[in-house]
Amino acid sequence: MVIEKQVTILNRLGLHARPASRFAQLASSFKSDVWLVRDGNEVDGKSILEVLTFACPSGTELVVRAQGPDAREAVEALASLVATRFGEID
Repeated sequence: MVIEKQVTILNRLGLHARPASRFAQLASSFKSDVWLVRDGNEVDGKSILEVLTFACPSGTELVVRAQGPDAREAVEALASLVATRFGEID
């Protein structure tokens, strides 16, 4: 089953190296495959390099998509990470 959730990048500097790393690390902790989707393009959410290539400034809307045994948990955890601005204080 594929689980998806729309998220908005809220931190001031967008999806730069530190938040991209946190996203990829958290995504990698799940068994499910994880993708970030924007404008019909998708990247592997477990790859910091692919997440960085998405170049997402603040305000960018993305879809977090996962498929696998813990897809629902992965999407919820990753959406929460984005919603809490990756733990950054702006």
